[in-house]
Amino acid sequence: MPQLRLQNILFCAAVLLLFASGCSKVDYAKIDDPAYLRVFNNLNYVVGLENKDEEVPFLTMLIDPEMDKDGMPVKAGIKGDFLDQREPYAPPYPSHVGSSTSYKNPEYPGKENVLVGPVLNGFDLSSWAQIPSGKHRIVFMFRPVNNVPFFNLESRLKQKVLIDTTIMLDSKEVYTLHILQKNFLTKKNGIYLRKENFHKLSLSDSLVYVNFYNMSAKGFRESNDDLKEANRKSGSLRYGIKDNMNIFQSLFTSEKTMLSPVYSSTYKFMGQLTRNSEVLEVSKYYSFPLFADPKSDGIYTNIWQRFDLMAVGMNPANNPYEPYLMNTEGNWAPINCMLDGKSTLLGNDNGAQLPNMIVNIHSGKYNPRSFATVNTIEIVNGNVYLTTIQRKYAPPIY
Repeated sequence: MPQLRLQNILFCAAVLLLFASGCSKVDYAKIDDPAYLRVFNNLNYVVGLENKDEEVPFLTMLIDPEMDKDGMPVKAGIKGDFLDQREPYAPPYPSHVGSSTSYKNPEYPGKENVLVGPVLNGFDLSSWAQIPSGKHRIVFMFRPVNNVPFFNLESRLKQKVLIDTTIMLDSKEVYTLHILQKNFLTKKNGIYLRKENFHKLSLSDSLVYVNFYNMSAKGFRESNDDLKEANRKSGSLRYGIKDNMNIFQSLFTSEKTMLSPVYSSTYKFMGQLTRNSEVLEVSKYYSFPLFADPKSDGIYTNIWQRFDLMAVGMNPANNPYEPYLMNTEGNWAPINCMLDGKSTLLGNDNGAQLPNMIVNIHSGKYNPRSFATVNTIEIVNGNVYLTTIQRKYAPPIY
């Protein structure tokens, strides 16, 4: 009897393995001359009487679509479906594939089974999709919030165009495309295509890098606060910041307080942040040492990062605003990058919440080991987002 039971178990396991492998097989078409593309939907919204008739920005991306005689898309060279509002954190690995039960996709490629980017100059591009280089027509369509694939929808639901434009992708280049609101008052929308350069720079493994963008719509900060999304994780950023802000960086070792600063890195001036959703320029990368804390052992560090965005002429040392004050008239907005982005400072604090920029993971014989990363912080209409990119690291040894 035990032998028969074992045979049955082995047979069932073999059947399940065959079934799983059969269902998961994906045939990828080789792309001879690719570019690498990642897409974020930054169209956040507040549902209220003022905008109850606006379309919900749940989208389908069509690259090189084919239209019928009535202008309705019937197929496309590349489709990115169920494109939802982006999440606050885009980690340095494709976190959405096979790990979510939701049909919604917080980015492209995200959950899509597509050919992704390689390791380029040591950086893992598996969160970027391979796209044939060259000129492409790209169309973003509104779609209903359900799990029906776009081309299976009723005809009447496949006719609402958000954006219809063309883009040029150069061979072997890395691009991040943002869908943005350009003007808060007129509700004009558009795209922002940025050609990244992190993979071309001589970046040190011992430094953590970060750059900043304020891609908020024109007129957002000056508009009525009742029209703005009440995103508590954004802290005082929810009300918007002035078009020109200075960036100050501080590092701390205590998990949930500012009582243990790294003294050489307190209120250090980094540079200026200027609102811009039009000019496609890569912002300057600033850096700080991975092991800035002199008490660290060179293997692991627990430092977390705080960035104070302050109006030109202001300084954190003489800040006139209390730390619990959310509406600072756009003059001050702190960002805390600590733990997993869910922890907050003890007491009342108006800082935005984002994850730590330092990745701590089991690598080699060390568990954990700290790794430096390349990061981008983007502010869009009262929301703040962090994208982290990491070099390849040695697998764990058990």
